[in-house]
Amino acid sequence: MLRRVRQSLRQVLFLMARRPDLLCGAIVLGVLLVLAVKFTCSRAKNVVAAARPPVRFFSPDAPVVDLYLGQLDQVERLRSVAEVSFIFFYAPWCAHSMAARQEVQQVAKKLAKQVQFVAVNCWWSQGKCRRQNRFYHYPVIHLFYRRFGPIEYRGPFLAPYIESFVLRVITPLTYLPSRGHVEEFLSYHEPRVVGFFQFNSSPQPPGYITFLSSALQVLKRDFRGVVRFGVVTNKQVAGAISLTEDETVFLHRRFNSSLIFPRNDLNFTSEAICRWVFENRETVLQWLQPPGTKSRLLEEELTKGPALLLFVPHDPLGSQPSPALQQVADIAVRYHSCDNSHHSSWDKSFSFHSLCCQSVVLPQSSTSVCEVCLSLSWPSFATSPLHCLFPPSIQGGDIFQTYLRRCCLHQLPSPVSINSATAMGCSNFLDSYSPFSQYSACCRKVEPQLNESQAKEESEMQSVPPSLIPPFSVPQPEGDGITGLRCQTNRTLRFYVLDVALNWPLAVRLGASGNRSASLEQEDDRGGDGSFAAIVNLKDEVHYVLQHTPAATLTESLEAFIRNFSAPYSLLQRHLVGEEDRKGAEEEASRSDEHTQSPPRFLITELTTSSFLPSVMDLQKDVLLFYYTQWCGFCSVLNHIIIQLARLLQGNGTITVARVNVARNDLPWEFMVDHVPSILFFPRYRKHLSVKFPDNLPITLPNLLRFILQHSGSLHHVHKQSVETEGPGHSPFLGSEFLTLQREVQALHHARERLSQQLAQLWRDNRRLKFEARALETENAELQRERRSLEEQHREKSRQLSEAVRRLQELADASENLLNENTLLRVLLRALTDRTEAREQAEVERKETEQKRSHLAS
Repeated sequence: MLRRVRQSLRQVLFLMARRPDLLCGAIVLGVLLVLAVKFTCSRAKNVVAAARPPVRFFSPDAPVVDLYLGQLDQVERLRSVAEVSFIFFYAPWCAHSMAARQEVQQVAKKLAKQVQFVAVNCWWSQGKCRRQNRFYHYPVIHLFYRRFGPIEYRGPFLAPYIESFVLRVITPLTYLPSRGHVEEFLSYHEPRVVGFFQFNSSPQPPGYITFLSSALQVLKRDFRGVVRFGVVTNKQVAGAISLTEDETVFLHRRFNSSLIFPRNDLNFTSEAICRWVFENRETVLQWLQPPGTKSRLLEEELTKGPALLLFVPHDPLGSQPSPALQQVADIAVRYHSCDNSHHSSWDKSFSFHSLCCQSVVLPQSSTSVCEVCLSLSWPSFATSPLHCLFPPSIQGGDIFQTYLRRCCLHQLPSPVSINSATAMGCSNFLDSYSPFSQYSACCRKVEPQLNESQAKEESEMQSVPPSLIPPFSVPQPEGDGITGLRCQTNRTLRFYVLDVALNWPLAVRLGASGNRSASLEQEDDRGGDGSFAAIVNLKDEVHYVLQHTPAATLTESLEAFIRNFSAPYSLLQRHLVGEEDRKGAEEEASRSDEHTQSPPRFLITELTTSSFLPSVMDLQKDVLLFYYTQWCGFCSVLNHIIIQLARLLQGNGTITVARVNVARNDLPWEFMVDHVPSILFFPRYRKHLSVKFPDNLPITLPNLLRFILQHSGSLHHVHKQSVETEGPGHSPFLGSEFLTLQREVQALHHARERLSQQLAQLWRDNRRLKFEARALETENAELQRERRSLEEQHREKSRQLSEAVRRLQELADASENLLNENTLLRVLLRALTDRTEAREQAEVERKETEQKRSHLAS
């Protein structure tokens, strides 16, 4: 093969040597080919434009060092010379970074003397920050306290919250100089840690640096700073909390005994102290700050059990917590304050240590309740862990009542005494499976209990609708009814606090008023502070909303709310969340109603939570209900079939085609379906005989019509009416009078509906005018600000113009001086020129005279 290639090359070279023109042509073709390839590659490289060089992200007047080229080495150099450093990693294109820029600038202008603020562009591809760091979101805030860090901030990017976090890092320890300061420091509900270090022997004890690092370590683990650290340097002051030894760390606990860090068992390091604090702390009230992005923070907390979500106003920079937060914290502390005497709900004589209790409502009365608790004796309780050993057969409701009636109700008082307000019957019976366990049953009737303010208005509440009457509370044997309730019920609550200003959309989703300003106005009229509370039970898929009463305070309302939820026969009503009715349709209906006697009828009626029961349970209508969701593809496929059905039934005034979005509207349990799409039919006059469209039957127009005709209540009602009219003693005159009266009643009903619609329209117009007035006030304020800004700009421009005029005058004066000097120089130059010419003329004449003299002499 190689020989053939060599021979071919030799032949080509031989031909080229014999024909030079062929060699020149090959060379030219090769050069052209190289130029074509080069030109093509150069054009391909120029398709992508070069990246624009970054520019400064922060304004020049902001006290922020903007490293817009991503100089990470300079960050390390700046951090090494500062006490506290604030590092802001951003991307220039990120909207969150742009929004946080203004907030960071506000904080930097306040704390520039104490903290060094540095901003780094971590998106520039040629910068060192982009090559060394991999951030999955922007912006990212890191704080460094001397050499400790980074402490990442994961809260809302608002100036008050950022400033509060920076101040917490600047002062991680609170100095406690007196006993009063110690008592005030330990009086709050948050976990508190106190360190005792004497500064007599040396300026800085060895353990003090470790204690300071542990406070920063806790901030690094929980940026909200729930655990506060204090330091005591006086031995007499340390005696207030029984601290005698130097370099002692004290963890204050409210419900259990306080602890001292075991230095003999654990190493005295910041990591060990931080881990020890988080393992032994007591938390009764937990702050929730959803980051505003996709996260599972709320789901992780709600899956732990029933949660009481409290939306209260919060000022991060306030020296003292808000009054609403203080009331909530006091209720949470009293709710968790348990002792050994609170083991039974009603009878203190039961000396069992088990929390396994089950309650049931007696069939004689809805308020007669029996509670059965399992009691374990000492040997079984001491040698084995606590377990609920209820037989499986008694965990159901009806079987539970049968078990009570067979085992212990024959030992209780008669039903008459049980139903009395004060009588209570109790009995004990041994478990047949274990000699060390027994059941204790206690039955009594529970009467509704009103607060003092509610009792005064009991007579006035008779005319109030039932939905507005505050729920009754369960009576407690002693105290205020909330103290130690956590240990008296199986429905333990977790307390969570959220900032109402930041998490208002979540409050609206749970049932708060949709307009924040309107809600604040209502709270101001009632003397409230705009707080909102709801209990969410994710396991049961229910939640309850606290309804404030005009005369009750936040403390009274919350206590009654918690007691009603903790009762075994809770009187709280499940809150149903639904969409607001379409305002456009209502306005169009009300406007057309002014010109016509009957409002326009839509093809398909869209139902919400509020309009579901009145529409479906209308006895005069056959209702075909279509369940759907916006994410269901099968529901979208069936839309044209439902529309065709509604068009066919449009002329029939007795059949209504309706639909409900079950993803946005909560419905009562009895009206829920297990899958979508689903179709239910509610016949007129026989709503209790509702029928579901068969799942094995295709949803087509003929099948739907056949289904409606088969189960419609119209034929049944017509047959019933004909039978009644054919009966003996029927009078045509009475029938006509009855029909006349019926038409008059219907006319009155129509008039009442028109009047209610007109009133609703007036209310909407009034509300719209209020919104427009508020918008005009906002625009007026904006115009005033623009006017002031234009005046400032006018003054600035006038000052600049006067300055420019002054400079022009100076230039004119300088040019005039230069002209005068130029004229003088010209005169001098002319004089010098004349003098030089005269001198030259004299010299020429002298030379001519000398020549004449020499000539004459010769």
